[in-house]
Amino acid sequence: MSDHHDHHHHHHYHDRSGLTRNQNLVFGALEEAQGPLTAYTILDKLRVEGFRAPLQVYRALEKLVEMGMVHRLESLNAFVACRHPSCEDHASTAFAICETCGSVSEFADEEISKRLSGWANAEGFALHKTVIELRGLCCTCREAAAAQ
Repeated sequence: MSDHHDHHHHHHYHDRSGLTRNQNLVFGALEEAQGPLTAYTILDKLRVEGFRAPLQVYRALEKLVEMGMVHRLESLNAFVACRHPSCEDHASTAFAICETCGSVSEFADEEISKRLSGWANAEGFALHKTVIELRGLCCTCREAAAAQ
């Protein structure tokens, strides 16, 4: 069963009670964003909150990624808030990234996770994390391109 979550919809499911002030502010910036943000973009957004050094953002991001609340998009070197906190297994997540508007959709599919784990096990490979990034055009941008 495929589970799809669009990063343009804002759902506040995560328990933020255990977060530090910096982690809470960084997570809030990502939740409000219309797409992925780099650490420096987050820093710029949070300067009014007293953020001065990239290290403040990186430390918060590192912890949020560790907690499964934030995902790092490897190819963009940017971050997005996780949109499916009910999912316990963040070891295998896929993202569809629109190359025109930058929107990101998050997918979790148990069958794909099982298949990849099976391949890794067959090779004797200890799998820690899988990041799948699909690049292309979202539905809106595809329709806009077709209309031209």
